Amino acid sequence: MLDDRMAAAPRFAPPPSPWPADYPEGYAVVDVETTGLARDDRIVSAAVYQLDARGAVQDHWYTLVNPQRDPGPVWIHGLTADVLADAPLFADIAGELAGRLDGRVLVAHNAVFDWQMLAREYARAKSAAPVRQRLCTIALSKELGLALPNHKLESLAAHYGVVQQRAHHALDDARVLAETFQPSLLAAAAGGLRLPLLACQPLAEWSDTPRAAIGYQRSYRQTGWRPSRKRPACPYPNPGRYEPGGQLVQGMRVAFSGDTSIDRELLEDQATEAGLHVATSVSRLTSLLVTNDPESFTSKLTKARSFSTPVIDEAAFTQLLRDVAPAPNR
Repeated sequence: MLDDRMAAAPRFAPPPSPWPADYPEGYAVVDVETTGLARDDRIVSAAVYQLDARGAVQDHWYTLVNPQRDPGPVWIHGLTADVLADAPLFADIAGELAGRLDGRVLVAHNAVFDWQMLAREYARAKSAAPVRQRLCTIALSKELGLALPNHKLESLAAHYGVVQQRAHHALDDARVLAETFQPSLLAAAAGGLRLPLLACQPLAEWSDTPRAAIGYQRSYRQTGWRPSRKRPACPYPNPGRYEPGGQLVQGMRVAFSGDTSIDRELLEDQATEAGLHVATSVSRLTSLLVTNDPESFTSKLTKARSFSTPVIDEAAFTQLLRDVAPAPNR
């Protein structure tokens, strides 16, 4: 039986005084195991560790979830169709899970994945997760400048001396993350660092195509949320580079790189509807690159630096979207 207690907790310095006034009042450390990584994949298990404002554990919770489809990579999460057959559906546990997330910052390792899986499950259940902000422990590790060989959870655990008992088990992964998050949070507070918080935008629409009833061992696919489609060509000419401090202008070529708090397709739709040209790559013609991680070394950011393309974050971009100037000579 998995020991779900806070075992072998690492030693760390006491919390600084005074505590940063702008830090959140509570956290929900989350891990989900899934049938895969695509938009139409489903959650098969979920765990939540509730932490107080200074990262101390208050409670923990774990559940299996019947995904109503093939369980996917059983060799990773170990959950077979037989094990999941009598598990509750996501809609059955959505309320209890929401109660454990409500009013807290969602914390996860590669948080965009866990958040989007939860957001899609809630959208399928015709509800919304009560999460307004998330914090990725990978981003926090970067802010702290931790000397890690890579950004895997096992490396973060080793850094703080946390022993992982069962990798890819949602409860144990959440425990490990909770034990590594507290010393990271205390170090951030002691250093006066701004936490890398991102807004969470619940999904407003979802469409499923009904399929005939099929067994777990057969292939099952859904249409997924907002199926991919070819975007219409931008009707406006490119007016050139975005001038920092100025307005966006219809026809500007905008590219996106990395994690966004608003689902990427929604953000791209908003840009298209405002009259901007959403580009899939960066070139000398790109007017603006939007990213929440300007210090990363993605290919788009590398090109943007070489072309001196202006770079802004998502929050600034969404503000600019509210007042896009019309194309010249309209």
